[in-house]
Formats: sequence, structure tokens, C-alpha cells
Amino acid sequence: MEESMAGLLAASKAGHDKDSVYVILREEGDYVYIADGEGRTVQKPKRKNKKHIQPIKKKRLPEAEGGFDDIEIKRVIKAYQKERKEREERNVKG
Repeated sequence: MEESMAGLLAASKAGHDKDSVYVILREEGDYVYIADGEGRTVQKPKRKNKKHIQPIKKKRLPEAEGGFDDIEIKRVIKAYQKERKEREERNVKG
């Protein structure tokens, strides 16, 4: 049985939003619905083909009982981007 992708962070691989980071809210067939908590909220997620995203397996947002929260999505994405930037800076210096 395949594990659900809901809650995973994902980077866009194609489209005008290429390299943007989102949280996967749900899957429906070959598509996922993603949100970033700002322009794309939980109430108005973006539908994206699964082959156009790259899941970030090491980060998962736990789903609350009432579903995902825009504030929590923004917080997790911001923390991931900060961590990634620090890691890149260490690699350049070292």
C-alpha cells in the first residue's frame, strides 16, 4: 500500500512557480492539491500534476483534526527554507 503524500513539503519542478515550496493537502488520482499559506491558501489550493512536483520526504506537516492551517503551513515552509539556506551557506564556506 502506498503512503499518502498529504502533509509532505514539495517543490514545484515545472510551471511559473518552479522551485516554490508548498505543502501537499491531498491527492486525487494523478493530481495533488498544494498550498503555501499565503497566495495559495487551504481554502483555495493549487491543483498540480504529480509529475510536476518533487516531494521533500524529510519534512511532513502533521494534519490536525480540522485539516491543515495556513499559519502552520507558512511556519513550516519558512523554517524549511531557512534551514536549506543555512545548509547551502555552510557548503559554500566549507
